[in-house]
Amino acid sequence: MTTTYAFEHLHQPEGWLSPGYVTVENGLITAVEASAPLKGATLPVAGYALPGMHNLHSHAFQRVLAGRTESVTEMRTTDDLWTWREAMYGLVEALSPADYQAIAEFVYVHLLKGGYTTVCEFHYLHHAPGGARYANPAETSERLLQAAIDSGIALTLLPTLYLHGGIGRPVAGPQRRFAHEDPSEYLALIERLHGAYGATPTLRIGLALHSLRAVAPAELLAVTTAGLQPPERRVHIHVSETKQEVAEVEAGLGARPVRWLLDHTDLDQRWTLVHATHLDAAEQRGLATSGAVVGLCPLTEATLGDGVFPLVEHQTAGGAWGIGSDSNYAPGVAEELRMLECGQRLRLARRNILAVPGSAVTAHSGRRLYDLALAGGSQASGGLSASLTKGQRADIVVLDALSPGLLGHGPTTVLDAWLLGGGEQAVRDVMVNGRWIIRDRLHPREALVARRYAETLARLSAH
Repeated sequence: MTTTYAFEHLHQPEGWLSPGYVTVENGLITAVEASAPLKGATLPVAGYALPGMHNLHSHAFQRVLAGRTESVTEMRTTDDLWTWREAMYGLVEALSPADYQAIAEFVYVHLLKGGYTTVCEFHYLHHAPGGARYANPAETSERLLQAAIDSGIALTLLPTLYLHGGIGRPVAGPQRRFAHEDPSEYLALIERLHGAYGATPTLRIGLALHSLRAVAPAELLAVTTAGLQPPERRVHIHVSETKQEVAEVEAGLGARPVRWLLDHTDLDQRWTLVHATHLDAAEQRGLATSGAVVGLCPLTEATLGDGVFPLVEHQTAGGAWGIGSDSNYAPGVAEELRMLECGQRLRLARRNILAVPGSAVTAHSGRRLYDLALAGGSQASGGLSASLTKGQRADIVVLDALSPGLLGHGPTTVLDAWLLGGGEQAVRDVMVNGRWIIRDRLHPREALVARRYAETLARLSAH
């Protein structure tokens, strides 16, 4: 089926078309024009049409912890990532595959409503409690894939290799649910999933290495040598999230994490380094010029007290970056990009930290943030929706010009208003692969998904 939409305002790489006419066929954009086609009817769409954002890092199940770890006790008066991790492990012990799917679909529906059309799921909960194998080795992976199919979001699933509980330490306790026996068991899972789902337009299978703490050098090299085929396959890794992690890797491997990756791997555009918060100057320069994407999760990094990535320095050196929702405490594009920009403003004591004079595309912080995050996110997901141009997948987010935060704005400042002016409720309609998923802020499965999520929370609370 072929449909032409007449968007009131259409985001384009070089600016805006007002109006812009987009023809969609079989999920792809086949034409973009500044005037109405001579033949055929067009469907008018009011508001601002943007390319859907890519969320390059999600742990869907961690959404359950939102609001449940914000306290201290007499026995634990200080709190950081490592103490928070104990609460996460407690949750891991209780989750069933059905719980996992219910939580993931709830998260994915709300990511769609927040302006994301693709999510990269960093998935390491592979096995039953105690590490027993499910009869279907892909049980939990397929639960996530089904959650994506049912919600309508595009998914790059990143089954994660996790073999050690730290450098030179075996896995223990809840970590046994994460760990494969060896790289070959892990690679068999990747090929099984790719064979079953690789031809689906909205699904991709990538690789993930939990960290240099959880995957030894020989194991990492074995997986990336064998697993980075086909060429569009991506590999993600947690790296340098905390100073404690940097110290452990430096002591165990003889180099800081990013330095080790630069020296021992073919770090290029296929790689995404998640967090990369704590870098020295040489790591920063090498990472920026490697072609790899830095995966920033501003709200999760803030809530965990991780630190602040040197974004301006990375951007100035030509580095690529994108955003993720990580623990999914807040599901919206606007919340993450606002936290990112404002955190840098606090760090540097100045405003509009990425904006560059010369054109409306680069001089406004909102447009600049969106375009850079979109480019990095698309690269990290291996997706085909980096812009609303011919040949790209039709993943479209429409902002409501009549929403309170956007009233009075035009194309020049609309992204400033949405991302930095408090316009979280601006997303009205969302299309993925040529199909409208969100209309007038509603998802068709929203009530069902919320009920199942509430039932899951009740069961987990009683556990």
